[in-house]
Amino acid sequence: MQTLLHLLCFSYLIYTTMAAANGRPNPAPPKKIWLTLNGSQPVVIARGGFSGLFPDSSMDAYNFAQQNSLSSTLMFCDLQLTKDGIGFCLSNINLQNSTNIQDIFPEEGNTYNVNGIDTKGWFSIDFDSKDLLADKILLKQGILSRSPFFDGAKITAPMDLLSFKPPPRVWINVEYDLFLHQHKLDPAAFIAKGMGNLHPDYISSPEIGFLKSLQPTVQRGGPKLIFKILAADAVEATTKVDYGSLLKNLTGIKSFASGILVPKQYIWPVGKDGYLQPATSLVADAHKQGLEVYASGFANDNAISYNYSYDPTREYLQYIYNGQFTVDGFLTDFPPTASESIACLSQEKNSTRIQKTLIITNGGASGDYPGSTDIAYQTAIDDGADIIDCSVQLTKDGIAFCSESADLIATTTAASSFIEHSTSIPEIQKSNGIFSFDLTWSEVQSLKPQIAKPVPDNGLVRNPANKNKGKFVTLHDFLELAKAKAVGGILIIIDNAAYLASKKGLDIVGSVTSALNNSTLDKQPLKKILIQSGDSSVLSNFKNNTAYQRVLYIDREVGGVPNELAQEVKKYADAVRLHRNGIVLDYNDMFLTAKFSNIVPAMKAANISVYVGILKNEFTNFVFDYYSDPYVELATFVSAAVDGLVTEFPATANAYMRSPCTPTAKNLEYIILPVNAGDLYSYLSQLTGSAPAPAPDLPLIDTSDLVDPPLPPLSNDTTQDSGSPSTSPAPTPTSASSSITISTWTGFLIATISLYLALIRH
Repeated sequence: MQTLLHLLCFSYLIYTTMAAANGRPNPAPPKKIWLTLNGSQPVVIARGGFSGLFPDSSMDAYNFAQQNSLSSTLMFCDLQLTKDGIGFCLSNINLQNSTNIQDIFPEEGNTYNVNGIDTKGWFSIDFDSKDLLADKILLKQGILSRSPFFDGAKITAPMDLLSFKPPPRVWINVEYDLFLHQHKLDPAAFIAKGMGNLHPDYISSPEIGFLKSLQPTVQRGGPKLIFKILAADAVEATTKVDYGSLLKNLTGIKSFASGILVPKQYIWPVGKDGYLQPATSLVADAHKQGLEVYASGFANDNAISYNYSYDPTREYLQYIYNGQFTVDGFLTDFPPTASESIACLSQEKNSTRIQKTLIITNGGASGDYPGSTDIAYQTAIDDGADIIDCSVQLTKDGIAFCSESADLIATTTAASSFIEHSTSIPEIQKSNGIFSFDLTWSEVQSLKPQIAKPVPDNGLVRNPANKNKGKFVTLHDFLELAKAKAVGGILIIIDNAAYLASKKGLDIVGSVTSALNNSTLDKQPLKKILIQSGDSSVLSNFKNNTAYQRVLYIDREVGGVPNELAQEVKKYADAVRLHRNGIVLDYNDMFLTAKFSNIVPAMKAANISVYVGILKNEFTNFVFDYYSDPYVELATFVSAAVDGLVTEFPATANAYMRSPCTPTAKNLEYIILPVNAGDLYSYLSQLTGSAPAPAPDLPLIDTSDLVDPPLPPLSNDTTQDSGSPSTSPAPTPTSASSSITISTWTGFLIATISLYLALIRH
C-alpha cells in the first residue's frame, strides 16, 4: 500500500518555499513566558498521530502529524501486545471498532473481564503477530463522523516510526498492564528489549503497579514516567482506589511519577449546560509538588464548550494563556491545531496586525449573538472587524432596518407571533416566510432576535445564553454607530428592490440613498462605504458617488470567469462577492478536488476587488482538507489574494490576521499553511484506486450575472402582491419620491409660465 510520503514531501516543499519567499520578514514574536512547571513551551502529543483525519495509529497518521506539527511534537502510541508478545500501536485493546478484524476472523470474538468490566470484542491477545500484523488486518476510522476514505492502512509497530526522518519523539502508553500479565504478557519487557533503537521520551499508564515496576530501570535522563488519570469514579487496578481519591494525594503520586495526564475537565470543568466553570487548582497544586500536568481529550470535531465559539484554538489557549497557569502539554487528535495555538495564536489581542485582508461581518458577530443587532455589531467592532454590514430590509410602514433576510422566521420569534403572515413569494425564496415588509416597525420591534443555526439540520446550536440578546437596529442607528466607532467602513446590502417597488410600493434604493446622504459618511475619507447587490440596476444608482464602492453579489455558485468578461464587470461594479467555492474549485462536500479558480487574478487584472464568504467556525462547515480548523481555511483564502473575508466570527479572523505565522514568515518554528487544493483528494485516489466522484464543473460567470433589467417604477397597487392581504400605507417619503415631487412641481411651473406668456402675446 502506498504511503502519504509523496504528498507530505510536496507539502513540505511548499512550506519551505513560502517560508523563504522574498519580501519583508514578519516581526518575530516576543519571547513568551510560559507558566509550565519548568517555564518551557508546552508540548503537543499526537494521539495515534493525526487521528482526527486518518485511522488512529496508522503510518499516514503519524507521518502527517510529524510533517505538519511543531518539531517537538510527541507521537503517542497506545501499546498493545499480540499473543506471542509483539507490540503494536492502537488506542484500544478491543480491536473491533478500529480494524476490520471482525470481517477476517468472524468466529474469533471473545469476552474478557478487563479491570473488572466484562468486555466483548476481538482482542489482540488472541492472535499471533503473523495473523494480526499481516496485510489482511487493516485499520479503519473508529469515529463515524470522521472520514472513512483513508481506511485500509496496516497496523503500525512502534519500531516503524524509526523510518521517519528525523525519528520522532515518542510517548508510549500502557493501559492494561495487569490484564496483560494475567495472560502471561509483559509490556515492560517489550519496551526494554523489543523496541530496538526507539527510546521513548515518556511512558505513561493508569496503573500504579506498572509505573513503580519501571522505576528501578529508568535512569537519570531516561523516559519520564507519567500517571494517567481516568474518570474520578473509575478504580485503579493496583490499589483498588478510585482516581478521584488518588488525585488528592499529589505527594504520593510524586513518589512514582514525574507528571500526570488528566482529562481536560479535571482542569476546566464544563457544566451540563455546556459552559465553562471556574478552573480547579489542580495545575497549580501539581506544579507545587513538582509534577508536570498534561491534559487530554482535545479534538476539533468535538462540540466543545459554548465559551469557545466553535474555535478549537480558543480551548487550547484557555489552558496555556490564562494568566494563572500553563499545562505542560496537550494530548490531541489534531496536532496541527494544537501547534498553531501554541506557536502562533497566543498573542495579545491588540498586537500588531500582520495580514491586511479586510474582515467583513455578516450580521456583525452573528456567530455569537443574534445577527444584525446592536450587541452583534458592538461585539464585531470589539473583535476587530474592519467593515460591519447592514442587510437593509423595509417594514410595511417604510422603516429601513438591518436584518440578514427579509424573511424573519430564522432570526426572530416571528413564527410564534405572526404565523398568519406566512406566505410564499417565489421571487424571493422557495420556502414560505414571514417577511418584514408585511409587518409594521412596531410589530417587528415586538419580536425577539434569535441566533440562526450555523448549518441547517446538523445538530449544532450556537450560544444559547445569547439566544435572545440584542435589539433590532434601524439603518439610521447603524450609520450613527459606524460614525461613532473606530470601524473602518460599512457594507450596505440591498436585495429585492424590484419586488419591493413593483409589489409593495416601497423604494429601498431611495431609503438607503437618503439615509447615507443624511449620515455624511461619504465625507469621512477614512470610512469605506460598500454598496452590495445582486442587481446591477441597483448598483447603477450609486455610480456617480466616487466615495461608494459598488459590490456585485454573484448569487450562484461559479467556477471561473472569461478574462474579457472580467473587464466588463467594471462597467457595473468595483468589486464582486462570491461563494467560498468560487475561489477554491470543485467541492464535493468532502474534499477539495481542484486548484484555485481564475476569478481572483482575472478580477484583479480588471481592477476589481474580490470578497468571499460566508466563513464560519463550526467543524461541520469544512471539507476534510481544512482539518476542521477555521485557521487553515482563513490561510487558504488569504493566500488566494482575496481582498476581504465575510465572516460570522470576526474574532477568529482577527486572531489569524494578527498571527505572525504567515506563509511568507521567516525563522519561525511553525507556519499556518494554506491548503494545496487537490492534494488530499489525489492521495486518496492513489491510496484506494478510487475516490468519491468530484462535483461537476461549476459554470463560468456570464453576462446574466452582470446585466439586469431597469428597476420598475413604484406601484401604488399592492393587490397584486402574493403576500399579506393587508393594504400597505403610503411609503415614507424618500429621496426618490422627493425627486418625483420636484419634477411634478417643475412641470407645473413651466406650464403656468407658458400660459402666462401666451396670454401676454394675445
